[in-house]
Parts: sequence; C-alpha cells; structure tokens
Amino acid sequence: MLRQLILLTLAVPLTAQTPPLTLRDAVRKALEQHPSVQAAQAQSKAVAARTIQARSGFLPKINYSESFQSSNNPVFAFSTLLTQRRFAAANFAIDTLNHPGTVNNFQSQLSIDQVLYDFGGTRSNVQSAQLGEKLSAEQERHTRSNLIAKVARSYHGVTLAEEFLKAAQRAVASAEADLTRAEAVRTAGLSTDADVLSIRVHLAAMQEQRIQRQSTLDLARAALNEALGQPLDDPLALSTPLTPAPVSTEAVAASDRPELRQATLARQLAETQSAAARSALFPQITGRAAVEADRGRFVNQGSANWYVSAGLRWNLFNGYADRARQTEAAATLVKSQANERETQAGVRLELRQAQAALSSAAQRIEVASATVAYAEESLRITKNRYEAGLATVSDLLRTETALLDSTTRRLAAIYDHRLAAVLLQLAAGTLNGDSNVLQ
Repeated sequence: MLRQLILLTLAVPLTAQTPPLTLRDAVRKALEQHPSVQAAQAQSKAVAARTIQARSGFLPKINYSESFQSSNNPVFAFSTLLTQRRFAAANFAIDTLNHPGTVNNFQSQLSIDQVLYDFGGTRSNVQSAQLGEKLSAEQERHTRSNLIAKVARSYHGVTLAEEFLKAAQRAVASAEADLTRAEAVRTAGLSTDADVLSIRVHLAAMQEQRIQRQSTLDLARAALNEALGQPLDDPLALSTPLTPAPVSTEAVAASDRPELRQATLARQLAETQSAAARSALFPQITGRAAVEADRGRFVNQGSANWYVSAGLRWNLFNGYADRARQTEAAATLVKSQANERETQAGVRLELRQAQAALSSAAQRIEVASATVAYAEESLRITKNRYEAGLATVSDLLRTETALLDSTTRRLAAIYDHRLAAVLLQLAAGTLNGDSNVLQ
C-alpha cells in the first residue's frame, strides 16, 4: 500500500503540487527576492552610511600613537632628557652636551582635533548627504514600483498566453469537427473533395497556431519567473484570472511620482553643494589638545605633559580650484532646475497617455465582447446551413476565423485594460503591493 502511495505521488505533475499564485502574492514574492530590489536596498544602506560620515565633521578626531626613538644627536638628547624631566646638572657639562650617550625615548600620545567653525561647510556636507539619502529612498521606491509593474505585465502575459492557447485549442477542436462534418456531407453527395481539402488546410493552420501559442506561453512563464527573481524553469500555477481591472473613479494626480521627488531633491542637492563650494572660500577655525608621555624605558624614567592650541587655516590660493568648483556647482544647479521642469512635463504626459490607454481599452472590451457574441451566433448558423447544403465551405471557414479573431481581440483588450490600470497608478506614483489593480 505504501509503495502504491509513493508511486502515485511521483506520478502527480510538479505543477499540480505548486500552490496557485495570485498576482498580489507574485508581487510580494518578487519584492522579497528580486535582485534589483536587493541592490536598491544595499544602495540605500550605503548612502545612509555617507550621512554618518558627513556628520563626523561635527565630532572631534581622537588619535592615539606610540613611537620609539633612539639617538646620540646632541639636540635630540638634550630635548628628550628635558621632556622626560630627567635633565640634571651634570648634563650641562660641555663634553656631555657635545658627546651625549645614546638616549631612548618611548613616546605615547593621545590627541584630540576639532573643527570649531568652518562657515557652514560641514553643515552643507551633512545636508547633501541627507538629500542623497532621500534620493536613494526614492530610487528604491522607483525600483519597487517598476518591478511591480513588470510582475503585473508578466503575470497577465502568462494568463493571456494561456487564454490564447485555449482559444487555439478550441479552434483546432472546431476544425476537427468541421472536417468530420465535411466528410459526412461529402459522403451524402452534397460537397466535393475540394471542400474536405480546404478544411484540412484550415485544420493544419489552426494546429500551427496552437503550437505557436504553446511556445509563447512557455516564454511568458520564463519571463514571469525572471520577474519573480527565480529560475526560469520553475513551475507556475496562477489563480488571478484575466478579467477587466478594478478601476477607481477618483481623480489621479502624479504628485507622488518618485521621479518628481527625485528631480526636486536633485535640485535641492545642487543648491546645497553650491553653498558648500562657497564655504571653501572662507577659513577654518580649529582646536587641538594632546596628552603626551615620554619615557627612557617603556614603563618608567619619564613624565607626561599636555598642551592645548587653537588655529585658523585659510586657503588663500590653490590654483583657482575653489572658484572652478563654485562655477561647476552653479552650472549643476541650473541643469537640475531644467531637469526638474522636464521631468514634470514628462510625468504629466505619461499620466495622460495612461488615462487614454485605460479608457480606450475599456471601450475595446465592450466592442470586442459584442463581436464575440455575434461571431459565435454566426458560426452556429453557418454550421447548420452547411450541413443542410445551404452554405459553402468558404462561408464556414470565414466564420470560424472570424470567431477566433474576435476572441483574440477581446482577450488582448482585457490584457491592455489590466496593464493600463497598472501603468496609470505607476504614472501617478501610487503603485504598491497593496494596490487594487493587483486584485
């Protein structure tokens, strides 16, 4: 009994063991594992680290050093003994001053350096880093939105290919029935061999189309697997049907579009960088404090000292580099302002195109649905007339082809409507994993 169960389990197709995947589940899966999202998340972390680096300009730099020196240089020996506080009266002897013995110095130093004021340079760097962080966040949102649209397109591409294949299979079945019918009519003496041959040619064309539809379906499944971030040959079972998309009647604006926010942030970043370039023309006021221990031996024969200092550092000339940097920042600002205006116009155009595509697809669905109904009724009547010898084989084949074409157009219109609904929310910047167009 156990052996039979094992064999039965192995006999079940792998696709049947795969739980059906809804469109929303597919989007969630892609957002969790697709490389593009992982790369965008890593980039966001890297940019966040730059903000921490920029903020370090407000904090002191603390360094510790340990060094060893040994020499019989008279100046070194004199100053080292004095620093170690081991200088004695005997060291004033002329011969000792001119010919000192070897003097060792183990030096330990702890220093603190701090920029006290730099005319807004550090503050501008921090603001630039923060704006870069926001830009990266919008880029990540843009990546996620585009991936959602890609998954929706690929998912509906599979369902469309499946429906096309079903339509082709029905057309083959209908052509086979027509062939049987034509052979019966020929046997009854109401048609000729030419009619049978014509239907055989039509059947071959339908079989060829079925083969093409199967190939298209295989490629569509591979494309969906790629969009999900998984191996191309993974089995897929989809549960969201190809039906017209649920569309909201609310007005759509593009204020949340990532590209718009990125353009605005890029302009603000250029303004901040321009301010940072100007701050390089002003001096920096710095402070330094240090504690130092100098010893003749590593653990004794020495003493400690400290010092505190303040200074001003002003780069008066560096080959016009600061001026050139300021000019570059100003030009970048003009460029970012122009890019912002261009992005705004482009987004408005995309939004209008998406709205037009959605409206057009909805109207096409109505027309195509009515056409399918007409074609089905026309085919039914023509089949009856053909069996009665009142219609030619050309009439029969023409109505068969008309039904297949109208069915294909209706499926394509539904797919376009689904895709247009997704692209409309993408153009508005509201597309996310919980959007109603993913139902």
